[in-house]
Amino acid sequence: MRELLADLADTLYATNGIGLAAPQIGVDLRVAVVDATRKHGVVGHGLLTLIDPMIVHEGGIKLVREGCLSIPDFTGNVKRYEAVTVASRDINGRMHAWICDGLEAIAVQHEIDHLDGRVFLDRISNLKRDLIPRKV
Repeated sequence: MRELLADLADTLYATNGIGLAAPQIGVDLRVAVVDATRKHGVVGHGLLTLIDPMIVHEGGIKLVREGCLSIPDFTGNVKRYEAVTVASRDINGRMHAWICDGLEAIAVQHEIDHLDGRVFLDRISNLKRDLIPRKV
């Protein structure tokens, strides 16, 4: 597990993303990493390592423009909770919880979707209107 978490973090930091889930690198485990502080001016917890994460509380809904390392050519308008509390195990099996808001909350939800076999495209209500090609 330590090796997987290190690989996820190293892979994430080699990209311009803020989150990465194990299924994105071909590993079928409920493990993800999120670091929203990589984006200028974003406040958050730094690197969150999420093992078997689950959302235990959410608040507020907003429409956000979201992208994904797995679908690099597009972004889309997706409804997400503005704030979430995520519970997750650490490397020693102990449970922890984090209250996340803003971009960090969105990234946590996005990565948990990957762990549940979903991508942000699954949350777009109108592909014609809400799927936007990235500018090169």
